[in-house]
Amino acid sequence: MSNRTIKFLIPVISIFLGLLVGAIVMWMSGYDPIIGYAALWNGIFGDAYAIGETIRQISPYLLAGLAVAFAFRTGLFNIGVEGQLIVGWFAAAYVGTAFELPAMIHLPLALLAAAVAGALWGLVPGLLKAKLRVHEVIVTIMMNYIALHIVNALIRSISGGSYKLEKIHKTASLRSEFLSNLTDYSTLHYGILIALLMVAVMWFILDKTKTGYELKAVGFNDQASRYAGMNVDKNIILSMVISGAFAGLGGAMEALGTFGTMSSMGGFTGIGFDGIAVALLGANSPLGVIFGATLFGSLKYGANNMPNAAGIPIEIVSIVIALIIFFVASGYIIRVGLNRLKKKEAK
Repeated sequence: MSNRTIKFLIPVISIFLGLLVGAIVMWMSGYDPIIGYAALWNGIFGDAYAIGETIRQISPYLLAGLAVAFAFRTGLFNIGVEGQLIVGWFAAAYVGTAFELPAMIHLPLALLAAAVAGALWGLVPGLLKAKLRVHEVIVTIMMNYIALHIVNALIRSISGGSYKLEKIHKTASLRSEFLSNLTDYSTLHYGILIALLMVAVMWFILDKTKTGYELKAVGFNDQASRYAGMNVDKNIILSMVISGAFAGLGGAMEALGTFGTMSSMGGFTGIGFDGIAVALLGANSPLGVIFGATLFGSLKYGANNMPNAAGIPIEIVSIVIALIIFFVASGYIIRVGLNRLKKKEAK
């Protein structure tokens, strides 16, 4: 087995082990795991509507995963994707409701507003990390709460106390009659195409540009990069800004596509935090993030079918997801086992 094969097998084995232990948990809780997983499968692929809703659920996970993965690849841990997503959601919703413009201008402007809002929210921890060496994990966690409460206050202020922005104008919407009819009137929208485009953008930046090379070099060893003449502070800030832009676009998926508006939030969406697991499962690579986001989006939506079809609490799926993350995080043990197998094969 090559190292590339081992790298591929680790998340696959982790998923298998997570599903296996999840089945044991269901059985010990008095539920039939076969019926449970059948209900989960039908919730994901049962009909055209389910497939459309599953793909729609994947879009924000893709962008949240890219945001976390981009920061990881450049040596930073962006825990603030949730806050960056929320401010991006608000910016897209505000531009989508406050202006009436031609569609060719309005939609790109709303998407740009979301990306800029997320980027600016990422700029703050980037600056503090670069100039004052304040750890980005602490700052980004704090900024999640700041984002949540500031956005709620802005929504109440703009809406005159109604706790909800007006509906997004059609010219700024990502919704599609064609996709909706194709998937039996699901809420599938064009956001999935934007998310996939951003996968290509991340790959191009990191693997095909001088800037990407410097960002990765600073992430591997900032002291060596400084000695080589690279501007370490600039690259730290740029990394957080780009990561925040991806997260902001994740919020735009919800504003312009899924919900078509934004209401005051009682808590976090959870998408930004799940983005950490998506990036981890995808080994922080653009293609891997597609795999991780597909798994998480599918499990999250398919889980809704388990209580009705199998009488299994939705919390069981949360346990399965947690188990998968646990086994991915324990990937070193799996890697050791695979390497031993590799040595035996060599003999």
